[in-house]
Amino acid sequence: MTNVALDTLGPALEPVPPAQSRGRPSNHPVARFLLRRMLSGIVTLLVVSVLIFFTLHVIPGDVARTILGRDATPQAIADLRNELGLNASFLSQYLGWIGGLLHGDLGDSATALARNNTDPAVWGVIGTPLRNSIYLAVITAALLIPLGMLLGVWAAVRVRKLGDHVISVSALTLGSMPEFLVATILIAVFFLGLDLLPPIVSIGPGETPLSHADQLVLPVATLLAVCLAFTIRMVRAGTIEALQQDYVAMARLNGVPERRVLWHYGLRNALTPSVQAIGQTIQYLAGGIIITESVFNYPGIGRALVQAVSSRDITTVADITLILATFYIAVNIAADLIVVLIVPKLRTAL
Repeated sequence: MTNVALDTLGPALEPVPPAQSRGRPSNHPVARFLLRRMLSGIVTLLVVSVLIFFTLHVIPGDVARTILGRDATPQAIADLRNELGLNASFLSQYLGWIGGLLHGDLGDSATALARNNTDPAVWGVIGTPLRNSIYLAVITAALLIPLGMLLGVWAAVRVRKLGDHVISVSALTLGSMPEFLVATILIAVFFLGLDLLPPIVSIGPGETPLSHADQLVLPVATLLAVCLAFTIRMVRAGTIEALQQDYVAMARLNGVPERRVLWHYGLRNALTPSVQAIGQTIQYLAGGIIITESVFNYPGIGRALVQAVSSRDITTVADITLILATFYIAVNIAADLIVVLIVPKLRTAL
């Protein structure tokens, strides 16, 4: 059995296509694939923008009256409606909004206008919260990817053993708990019980979230605990399936070291579902951040969205929602592109 040729070991050992094919660079199919996915993403965003704008406009209630309050005079309400362009038709309002977006103008915040802010632009309202949320998401993702891969692979190579059971049960338990419950437990343990970490985040003017790193621990831990559950389970399942393939058995029979079998044949062929799982988890961060920021009073885009919804600031809500939708689509495209780049068969099929 030791004479079995290594070219029978399956997908992991298939030769990579040559750099040139039919006189064209091999990256052209990938570029066309990326262009198709980007065009599809743009069409999706247009559809989403219509749905967002329509939904916000059919919600009962007067935006101007909600923002100005019950004591506002009819003249003040009429002036604010005129300033916000609410007297125009739905189509005119939508085209004006989408046209501004194409030029990088997110419009004006109704709440900021009502407060007579010197800079009522939505960018001025959500710029800092968006930056703070990016900090939170990047830190979480930077910890999520290596931890998810390592714990998933570690559980897979110890399948049905104590370590696998501990990781699997922990992932299943955390995955079934909503963010606010995980956050509450962490606050109860690390603030009320041990008095080690602050339960809320306070970021002063001119500061970044990194200025108070200890305040980031509980929000990051909450997101990480919930997001790790799905990633670990998917990586574990993909690695177990890859290690059960015939080409892995052939590699072992040919005397290939177990470490090389695991990382070169097993993990490499488990990367496709793993990348897709990580992509879905990072997408989930957009929704998880909204809840987590509300629990910890984190001054991010989630809290800004909640405040905009409560004041019925239509333009701000529409802009934030579209930004989150763009994030979803961009992560999905990136995950698909990575899968195409790491799987030679997919590149040749484009």
